[in-house]
Amino acid sequence: MHEQPVSLDFSRLFAALQCCVLVHDSVSKDILWANPAACDVLGFTLDELKPLKAPDMSSNAHQYAREIGVDWLQRAADHGSSSIEWCYRSKAGENILTEAIAFRVELAQGPVVMVQFRDIAAEQATRLDLLRTESRLQTFLRNLDEGIVVLDDDARVLYASSSAGSLLHLEAEQLTGGDFTRVCDEESAAALREVLAMTERDGPPTDGQYRLRTADGRKRWFAGRWQYIDIESDLRGLLLLFHDITDRVQVEEEHRRDAQYLNYLARYNAMGDMAMAIAHEVSQPIAAAHNFVAGVRGRLGGGADHEALDWGLKNATLQIDRAAQILSSLRQYVVRLEQSEQLIDLNDIVTDCLYFIDVRARQSEVAVAWLPSTDPLPVRCDKVLIGQVVMNLAFNAIEEMTRWPADRRSVTVSTARNGSLAELTVRDLGQGLTAFPDGLIFDGAFTSKENGSGIGLALSHRIITRHHGTIHAAENSPRGAAFSFALPLLSE
Repeated sequence: MHEQPVSLDFSRLFAALQCCVLVHDSVSKDILWANPAACDVLGFTLDELKPLKAPDMSSNAHQYAREIGVDWLQRAADHGSSSIEWCYRSKAGENILTEAIAFRVELAQGPVVMVQFRDIAAEQATRLDLLRTESRLQTFLRNLDEGIVVLDDDARVLYASSSAGSLLHLEAEQLTGGDFTRVCDEESAAALREVLAMTERDGPPTDGQYRLRTADGRKRWFAGRWQYIDIESDLRGLLLLFHDITDRVQVEEEHRRDAQYLNYLARYNAMGDMAMAIAHEVSQPIAAAHNFVAGVRGRLGGGADHEALDWGLKNATLQIDRAAQILSSLRQYVVRLEQSEQLIDLNDIVTDCLYFIDVRARQSEVAVAWLPSTDPLPVRCDKVLIGQVVMNLAFNAIEEMTRWPADRRSVTVSTARNGSLAELTVRDLGQGLTAFPDGLIFDGAFTSKENGSGIGLALSHRIITRHHGTIHAAENSPRGAAFSFALPLLSE
């Protein structure tokens, strides 16, 4: 068993230290001793070091001035210890950046200040490189179009990049620590939980589309890619990279609506062909029946015995005339839906539609008021398509009024000149726009009718916008809804 080391052994142990050590007088701050490691780093022998002062062995930079060094050593002498970043200068003139710690040590002959220092130049360079790299990464992340979040198994956000916050109009700190499903709509939240439950630790990335809610309440579409990550002693969870694809989704939706619109026009065109054929075929027997009735009445003469028969034939003639009028109106209105623009007054278009509107209104016991503009409203448009919009808005208003008491069933159709625009407005006295979710009135995805498809308003929107006009809905006063569209007026 070894005996306790004697003082000579301690001297040898101290001399073998790889850490650099300088011993200063606690009062004068003169160097009393240095271990071999310090002599090697500074390039001086012990005898050369002893007479040196701070300016002889420190950097010339102002932060390493003698008074600063003396003050540092004095703090250690007064308080027991003090640390500083100090730049020594070697005998060869090389600056050596160090981390230096001074301790007050009580020796037999009195107190001294022992300084331990180590070269940190390499560490400092590495630290600066890391700071530069981190700064670059932060700059890249802030300017990314793609957001980054890491979630744990409970969908709690462990990390969120600045770009993720920007995409959702939040600060990254507002996302961190919260449940990520709170920014998802119901369907996307369910899909997210399914991904969390099914993503394998070493599996391939998973792609999907999600609808997220931004801080201003808007819902936008994002494409996301999931990947499980495990960064030792740092992050472990599900990594989501996501970017905004709302514009792309809207374009796809526009294409889908265009396809629906073209399909509708094809069906409507076929209906027009059939209606024209029926009108042509039926008009001939109606004309013949009218002639036969007229002939019978002529043969009957005016005798009193034939008054009842004459009355019946007279009314039959009136009904035949009414049927002929209906077919005539149908023939004039239903034409092939080719894009055929013409100069026409908006009032004339509404007048042509009034017969069909009145028929629908009488069936539903709804009063329709027509308030035409006293000013001419010349527009260039496809008469049939704009007429279709007029009837869509009027029919919707009439159908809404069927749900209310008979004394309240009123619809008003009006036109007016508004600056450079010709406006048409259809007003009802129903429940207003409360049944229409924000932003869904004209997108074809919503209808308040029990058996409706929701396509009428969407088609109306497409027709008006393609004619360079605008269409909108507002609350009516004192109650109900007001649907309007405006088309550019033509100058004389």
